[in-house]
Amino acid sequence: MSSSVVVFDLDGTLVDTAPDLMASLNHAVTQAGLQPVSYEDLTHLVGHGAKAMIERTFALRNTPLSASDLEWQMKEFVDFYHGSMPGESLPYPGLLDAMDRLSRAGFTLAVCTNKLEMLATSLIESLGLMHRFAAITGGDTFPVRKPDAEHLLATIRLAGGVPERSVMIGDSLNDILVARNASVRSIGVPFGYSDVSIESLEPDLVINHFDELTPDLVENLLAPKGTA
Repeated sequence: MSSSVVVFDLDGTLVDTAPDLMASLNHAVTQAGLQPVSYEDLTHLVGHGAKAMIERTFALRNTPLSASDLEWQMKEFVDFYHGSMPGESLPYPGLLDAMDRLSRAGFTLAVCTNKLEMLATSLIESLGLMHRFAAITGGDTFPVRKPDAEHLLATIRLAGGVPERSVMIGDSLNDILVARNASVRSIGVPFGYSDVSIESLEPDLVINHFDELTPDLVENLLAPKGTA
């Protein structure tokens, strides 16, 4: 029998990683002679991966970025970020208790992130959370990544689940879109890194704190329409 799977995004959903991502980004771009950028400049890109953040920073500074420049900038970013884990990154309030509740109730937990898989697993391991997840997939685990449906569907399969008994929890457009594209129910959180309100992205449900994430809430969301 397939498990019921709760799939989490990582940056801005499971873990507040923005301070460390910004520090790593600014470490990289200042090596190229650029002025540092602020969190406000890039809030909406924090969950899209280092490449997008580097490209946006060079654009903000009106500086050309060649393929070779991007390659060494990525290496600077990844080396600095990986070497400083977990840094200031912390799970969001209430998360650990919520995961305990779900696991006790028989739910399987997984992570689906556009972060590089190596960085995702290293961060999760450095926070002592690896044992909680049946599957952790990153932006380079498969040939596709969020919001492509197959990224989420393959994560669910790895965790031993099926789409109709799975939920995706995330903070931004890619999370809600990948759930919609995969015909998976979605829960949005407002405390992450989206540049628009989570409500405007129209997830199936919004929770404001992980204290609200209970087995009953997930079961009600998964119930066939008309029976919840």
